[in-house]
Amino acid sequence: MSNNQEKREAGEAAIQYVEDGAIIGVGTGSTVAFFIDALATMKDRIQGAVSSSEQSTAQLKKHGIPVFDLNATGPLALYVDGADECDTHKRLIKGGGAALTREKIVAQAAQKFVCIIDSSKRVDLLGKFPLPIEVIPMARSLIGREIVKRGGNPVWRDGVVTDNGNWIIDVHGWQIADPVAMETELNQLPGIVSVGLFARRPADVVLIGSKVM
Repeated sequence: MSNNQEKREAGEAAIQYVEDGAIIGVGTGSTVAFFIDALATMKDRIQGAVSSSEQSTAQLKKHGIPVFDLNATGPLALYVDGADECDTHKRLIKGGGAALTREKIVAQAAQKFVCIIDSSKRVDLLGKFPLPIEVIPMARSLIGREIVKRGGNPVWRDGVVTDNGNWIIDVHGWQIADPVAMETELNQLPGIVSVGLFARRPADVVLIGSKVM
């Protein structure tokens, strides 16, 4: 089965977790795009969505799905998003699309986080996919030096500005044996807005195509 077919199946399978009358947290990326298309078929049964990116907001609005500000909704029952990597404990690397900070905020606000991926994203050890870190622009070099101290190879994602007006550093060369500890440590560094490790708040359910991991 092609990766694209698995992405479509995962996006459509996530619909089973959507409850009538809910406001749905919606992530970002190619797999989520299939979920949004599927969500449009039942848009009259939900109140609307909270979106983690301008890209997803545009797709939701194109389908006529109302988009709410998280401040106005309170806790969410469900958040659906993809991932760049997923380990056996449902811990993730996210941020390939540069929306990691908003994704992390919406995931934290949700009671259930359903992650939708294709089988190429499953790994035993996180880190083959470069770890995205969103940084305040003035802190780019500072954070780069801190990453080098920790054995990583920081690469500035030149030309990319996040929806929050910040920059992305992609860290190559890390094998992340303890993602919870690394996420906690990196969060303490001044200038880091968000780390693309979703380990302290991992996914609750992972769908690989139509199969539950």
